[in-house]
Amino acid sequence: MVIVVFIASSSGSTAIKKQQQDVCGFLEVNKIEYEEKDIAANEENRKWMRENIPENCRPTSGNPLPPRIFNDGRYLGNYDDFFEARENNAVYAFLGLTAPPGSKEAEALAKQEA
Repeated sequence: MVIVVFIASSSGSTAIKKQQQDVCGFLEVNKIEYEEKDIAANEENRKWMRENIPENCRPTSGNPLPPRIFNDGRYLGNYDDFFEARENNAVYAFLGLTAPPGSKEAEALAKQEA
């Protein structure tokens, strides 16, 4: 499984930069393998990202903004979706990954199953 985070390296928005850093930083700290794809420096990345975000997940006006997260080409969500999953200790489920033993998410799942 490949987690892909679409980012914009030259975004003028500090909010977008912080969100991108938050997502990528979380993945790095938790040793979750991922790949960054820059939509600002690569038109193919931008086109692919925009075409593969489901219609119901697109903004009502304008283009979808990064960060946007995919797993094996399947759209997972944007920063708000990621943030909500993190707040609920459900990031691994959000990413479509198995939570490592001892993680808060694995412990929560074990309690639910018991």
